[in-house]
Amino acid sequence: MSKITTLKVGFIGLGDQGGPMAQAIAKSGFELHIWARRPQSLEVMAGAPHIVEKTVQTLAENCDVVCLCLSDDKDIVSLLDSGLRDGLKAGAVLVNHGTGDPGESRRLSAELQQGGIPYLDAPVSGGRPGALARTLTTMVGGESQAFSQVLAVFETFSRKVSLIGPSGAGQMAKLLNNALTMSNLKNAVDVFSLGKSLGMDLVQLHDVIAVSSGSSTALRAINNEITSDIALHLQGLMRKDIEHFAEAIRDFGLSSEDLHARCLAGADGLVELVGQLAV
Repeated sequence: MSKITTLKVGFIGLGDQGGPMAQAIAKSGFELHIWARRPQSLEVMAGAPHIVEKTVQTLAENCDVVCLCLSDDKDIVSLLDSGLRDGLKAGAVLVNHGTGDPGESRRLSAELQQGGIPYLDAPVSGGRPGALARTLTTMVGGESQAFSQVLAVFETFSRKVSLIGPSGAGQMAKLLNNALTMSNLKNAVDVFSLGKSLGMDLVQLHDVIAVSSGSSTALRAINNEITSDIALHLQGLMRKDIEHFAEAIRDFGLSSEDLHARCLAGADGLVELVGQLAV
């Protein structure tokens, strides 16, 4: 059931994951303002109440919280320089739902705080299926007061929302999660390579293991959320994320060379594995 709220929410980034997130916000009773560079991107909001803004600055001026679901940190900086920063009013919360660099989140938070703008890094896990089902996991870094202010927004599309720590902690949690996903993927690449060498039917093997104790979220996603149509795109995102992970670990003076290499190998094996297991 929708709830009545006076909180005005802006949303930019109506992609495969962001679109369903914005739909969830709008259908939960929040006044939703949206902006997109391409008019066709707005089509995803059909059937949900929303207000289309002509510029990012007017969107910011009219909202109490602005949520961004973009590809990388550089996209956020570009929007800030294109009017978003000028439109944000003191006390309005800026939220980054994309996956990026924890250090950049800390830098942006410090910069925006000078203008009285709280910044939360709040990457999500669960992909498009989780966004559609409103079962995403939202990992948040930032101040507790800002988190409390916008928690109800996160809950519209999430099954689990957690304030992990200060600025950058949400991104770090997401990168650690992604590292585990990709290392699990490498396990699957190795095991199914052995299965192929043994002459086994890989599709049947996948069908059995996917519901057995050796399974993983990554393995279960193949032939479901992960198909040959999107495998190459996902592979590129994985490689981007693991480089953010390695850089973040180095910033703390720690080493992740072995895990970094294993994660890259998992990402690099994705397309071939998906092809081998295609039904």
